[in-house]
Amino acid sequence: MYYVAATAILVTMALALLRALLGPTVYDRVLAVNMFGTKTVLLVSILAFLSGRPDFLDLALAYALINFVGVLAVLEFFQKKRTDGRAQ
Repeated sequence: MYYVAATAILVTMALALLRALLGPTVYDRVLAVNMFGTKTVLLVSILAFLSGRPDFLDLALAYALINFVGVLAVLEFFQKKRTDGRAQ
């Protein structure tokens, strides 16, 4: 059952990567990268359970925090870039 979940997560990660590469807008790409990061956290959590290594969950939580802060930083960067471009 967990292998099916891991396979489904890998498929959605591939689709998110495709969306990040082909997204029509910057915000679609950022959302796809955020989804890819979330799916990575889920995959690491499943692998931690399957391998019997609960210390991997700490890595998954740290990666989730880095993903969240990184997405906020990228969105703030693009928002400032857009507002600076309109002011000129």
